[in-house]
Amino acid sequence: MAGLELLSDQGYRLDGRKATELRKVQARMGVFAQADGSAYIEQGNTKALAVVYGPHEVRGSRSKTLHDRAVINCQYSMATFSTAERKRRPHGDRKSTEMSLHLKQTFEAAVLTNLYPRSQIDIYVKILQSDGGNYSACVNAATLAVIDAGIPMRDYVCACTAGFVDETPLADLCHAEESGGGTSLALALLPRGGHIALLQMDARLHQDHLETLMEAAMTACKGVSKVLDEVVRQHLQEVSALTGE
Repeated sequence: MAGLELLSDQGYRLDGRKATELRKVQARMGVFAQADGSAYIEQGNTKALAVVYGPHEVRGSRSKTLHDRAVINCQYSMATFSTAERKRRPHGDRKSTEMSLHLKQTFEAAVLTNLYPRSQIDIYVKILQSDGGNYSACVNAATLAVIDAGIPMRDYVCACTAGFVDETPLADLCHAEESGGGTSLALALLPRGGHIALLQMDARLHQDHLETLMEAAMTACKGVSKVLDEVVRQHLQEVSALTGE
């Protein structure tokens, strides 16, 4: 990362944010009536859509069935128009498969799968516009969609990224900051208990800096959780008003 480009002498980033400031988060729940749960989220210029089906009977091979808990199936994809580079993005490419696996691991740590033995929960996430923090936006959108589907979770799963510029930890990286060549860290957190659902780092980092970077990411995740909580409460008020309860 080129420090002069990404962080000014006054401590401001390319988009005018301070080091620990999050991008603006906007979200809606229940955007698809046909799905059991759905949500749309915007984190800065990154936009993601999540849809949840289930719990339902396991489809396909019976060998996938787990007798003590539900199987979580996650599929991640990017829209052709999500980046400036227009190219076909097949569902089975390496990056999509890796991201799908990360989402599966994240939600296996958060969803109370033991309540739904011999069942399957499908989570589909699509990036509509990409400007950094794709994994984080997917996790946050999927969390809202799972809640919209009425599936019990241990806690909100909130995700955010963090990185380093000139010994300064930055929270919630945009695309320019992620692609600057420095260390970036993605964290998925269950904020109330402080449990880490997933931690991913793309480059080497000195051990002395790890704690600082983790603290920045955890603080950012807790900030995201407050926003998601507000979205859920607002959605409940809207649904209650419509049903007359």
